Amino acid sequence: MSRAELLERYRALPMPTTTDESWRFTDLKGFDPDTFVQNGHVPVPGTGTMLDIDVAGLATVGQGIEIERAPNGIRFELLDESHPQLGELVGADEKFAAQNAAEWKHGLLVHVPKGVVLEQPLYVRVANPPDGSALFWRLLVVAEPGSRFSIIEDLSSSDPDLAGYSNAVVELFVGQEAKVEYVSLQNLARETWHFASHRARVGRDAELDWVAGGFGSKKGKVRIENDLAGQGATSRVTGAYFADGDQHLDYDTLQEHQAPNTTSDFAFKGALRDEATAVWRGMIRVEPEAQKTNAYQENRNLLLSPKAHADSIPGLEIQANDVRCTHGATVSQVDRDQLFYAMARGLTQADAERIILRGFFQDVLDRIELEPVREALGEALEARIPQG
Repeated sequence: MSRAELLERYRALPMPTTTDESWRFTDLKGFDPDTFVQNGHVPVPGTGTMLDIDVAGLATVGQGIEIERAPNGIRFELLDESHPQLGELVGADEKFAAQNAAEWKHGLLVHVPKGVVLEQPLYVRVANPPDGSALFWRLLVVAEPGSRFSIIEDLSSSDPDLAGYSNAVVELFVGQEAKVEYVSLQNLARETWHFASHRARVGRDAELDWVAGGFGSKKGKVRIENDLAGQGATSRVTGAYFADGDQHLDYDTLQEHQAPNTTSDFAFKGALRDEATAVWRGMIRVEPEAQKTNAYQENRNLLLSPKAHADSIPGLEIQANDVRCTHGATVSQVDRDQLFYAMARGLTQADAERIILRGFFQDVLDRIELEPVREALGEALEARIPQG
């Protein structure tokens, strides 16, 4: 479709409401994406960052894209809208993805050739949109057979009070026997609406290790979808999120098993305080030909305040008869006995909550291979507990 046709498609699609099942717990009343100034019209402030890490490639996204460093032998460059794989995984059948397809001006292509191994990660810093503006961001990653590398996408803000609109689409193609570690960190300003659609296709005997961290934004929805398309494909998704104040985080996840002998392992944990809310809706779908599937999903939520609230909705759609699919979901308050025990030994309530929080997230953090990412997420989680 042309940009004009995609824009018409976006305008024709209705704004989601709470009468739509997948939006039942996320009310967009009062939000109009068309009121935000389009990206590129106003300067974007310098972005903060969650990581201090040595990298092989570095790109900064704000008012345009600046490629500050690019390793030899790979394509780490501006995304051309004529790329044949653009839009193959994330189309225009959903309101916000359709708007991204029509409006994006900031896109990056990461194409790693066959057999290439990068010892250091590729790093993309995406600035928070400035007040009253929208930033449409697109990332296309192509890992050819046998390649191995890590890519970090860091959406951050140096000003926590900006009111903007962030719309991101990421497509990941993981070729046969390739291994990709994809890290997506979201720490946007507290008054920014954030919508994102991320989808991966994992090929034969390939491996995708996906890490997602959610800390910022006002409200929106993040989609995380994996197509295990080749026999022996493996995906592991690890997520950690923390919301406070009146923040609302919404995650919609899909593990789509399309081939035999595929494995998916999904673990998301979140902590909520004040009047914050979170929604997780997860689906494991197994196609008829995907025999010998092994799939697991879990979502655990820790409520640090009486008015915090979480909805956790796992789901299974299984059309094969020789599979192993399990799931778990919990929402629980802080264990008062643990809190009392820690405080009885001289800790303040804030320090006691940090210890409990670290223990709650530790098994998720232990799944993260990149040490700087593991440490940054742990520190970001603990920093959300105010000093007491």
